[in-house]
Amino acid sequence: MPRFNERTLSAVADRSRRPAPAPSAPPAAPIPEAAARPRATLALTSAATAVALMTYTAPMVTLPDTAAALHTPLSAQAWLLNGTPLGLAALLLVAGSLADDYGRRRIFLAGTLALGVTTAAGALATSTWVFTLARIAQGAASAALLASSLGLLVHAFPTARGRLHATGVWGAFVSGGIAVGPLIAGALPSFRVAYGVLGVAALVLAALGPRVLTESRAPRGGRPDLAGAVTFGLALVALVAALTLGRDGWLRAAVAWPAAATVVLLGAFVLVERRTAKPMIDLALFRSPRFLASSAGGLFTGLAVIGLFSFLPTLLQQSLGMSAMNTAWLFLLWSGLSFAVALQAKRLAGRVPPRHQLVIGFVLHTVAVVTMLGALGSGSWERLLPGLLLGGVGSGLLNAALPLLAVESVPAARAAMGSGAQQTFRYVGSCAGVALTIALVTSSGGSLAHGANVAMVVSAGLAGTGALLSGMASR
Repeated sequence: MPRFNERTLSAVADRSRRPAPAPSAPPAAPIPEAAARPRATLALTSAATAVALMTYTAPMVTLPDTAAALHTPLSAQAWLLNGTPLGLAALLLVAGSLADDYGRRRIFLAGTLALGVTTAAGALATSTWVFTLARIAQGAASAALLASSLGLLVHAFPTARGRLHATGVWGAFVSGGIAVGPLIAGALPSFRVAYGVLGVAALVLAALGPRVLTESRAPRGGRPDLAGAVTFGLALVALVAALTLGRDGWLRAAVAWPAAATVVLLGAFVLVERRTAKPMIDLALFRSPRFLASSAGGLFTGLAVIGLFSFLPTLLQQSLGMSAMNTAWLFLLWSGLSFAVALQAKRLAGRVPPRHQLVIGFVLHTVAVVTMLGALGSGSWERLLPGLLLGGVGSGLLNAALPLLAVESVPAARAAMGSGAQQTFRYVGSCAGVALTIALVTSSGGSLAHGANVAMVVSAGLAGTGALLSGMASR
């Protein structure tokens, strides 16, 4: 982050700590925006982020039961997982812009409240499309929550050292939410009960927010970039549709049309961003090596890591006959270790830059996936253990480095945009990765174990590409 911004924020923080005026002086002015409550802000934003990620990962271990309850065919199961990342990816950039312009606390509270309502609505769904729409709405609410939370943290922790600590804790709670979500879903009687519990948790956090958070903003004026949001969202829907339909054959008109629509809509999105006075994302940011590293890291984390591990629990249940709860405990080896590593990765600051942590994280995932090849075909879950452990370390490094790199890659006034951009690429990759993984597993022409091997090889290749691009962008 430029030195000018750090000195400016530090000066504001110093002024907020000066003694109050003498009694004879005029009444004191309202508490300035810099006088945030750092610890309380960190606790609340991290807790809400964890709940958002729990709703994101809850269906991972309950997908077979959810699909059976909603009568979802195999060809449409990708939508059950992709609803939330679809909403996230489509609206994160708009949410980041709205947070900067109209108040980060306001957008955070609105998103947390909406997450509670939409998650409860998902518990009442009776069909695939109603459930998918509820999941998309959860993603939209999570977008408001996630994009504004890092902006709130940058405001509450104006120094580089404080920001390092805060983003490290926040990144660890991302991993923690991913770890706990499947455990809650597996332990409760049904996915409906799990969604009800998570919905109540989000509503409780929304009620606590007004007492804890201090408002901050960095207004630019103008109107939100709704045209950009629409074109980008439609492009993402077309991409997921193309990858989902690919399971029945890639060289078909049914796949070519949505693929072509994706390209056209992305082109339209770029034109909209060039011409609007207040774009979702400033395209000039792509000239920054740090921003490129952050974007590539987010995209390939979604494609390679989240895409594979989102569907792996379902594969364990279908190929090894494991229960949802046992699958959740096994999955905890990966996600729990990811949480622990992300929480401790802040100790690497000053010795290993965030961009280099990305490279190491991708390399570890590549090695982990290679060690898991053939595990499902052997019928032994023990064969997965080394890969889950290595992959957990790699995922933890990725989750710790990405949020810090996101806020460092843009000026302080655009912190929410930087956060939203990195997470947008992450969930774009997640949508595409989940759809691609399911398509590869179910269209390989052999058993699920053979299809899983194909998906793992592709995941390893994507992670290697992510390591290469992150390394090149960091030079």
